[in-house]
Amino acid sequence: MNFYQKTISLPPFPRGYHLITREVLAQCPDVGSIETGFLHVFIKHTSASLTINENADASVRDDFESHMNLMVPENAPHFTHTMEGPDDMPAHIKASMMGSSVQIPVKNGALQLGTWQGIYLCEHRDRGGARKLVVTAYGS
Repeated sequence: MNFYQKTISLPPFPRGYHLITREVLAQCPDVGSIETGFLHVFIKHTSASLTINENADASVRDDFESHMNLMVPENAPHFTHTMEGPDDMPAHIKASMMGSSVQIPVKNGALQLGTWQGIYLCEHRDRGGARKLVVTAYGS
């Protein structure tokens, strides 16, 4: 069994849902050497998240943003964590709802995502800044 681990950086993205599959693979070429295994991607932030979903129609990503904003609105009167701006506490809640990691099977050096699947960076802050991901690939 082989293990590869690398911390990668993503540039700042605007608030919303962004496909990052290509960026992850470009910064982690060791995935190509795994015949059978897994790729695990973990985000080191509490106001952004990761998920896997539609990779073709951008309206899906827009609908994610709209729906999450309805579920967790800014300036809710019951929020007490407000010093970092109106988008901060909702970002923490959204990040917990979406999750901090994804795991994808690898076969013959390729991610075994479905035809219409991609890895999303879910940026929940208006100005979240650069994001760091720990990418671990393991297998034989």
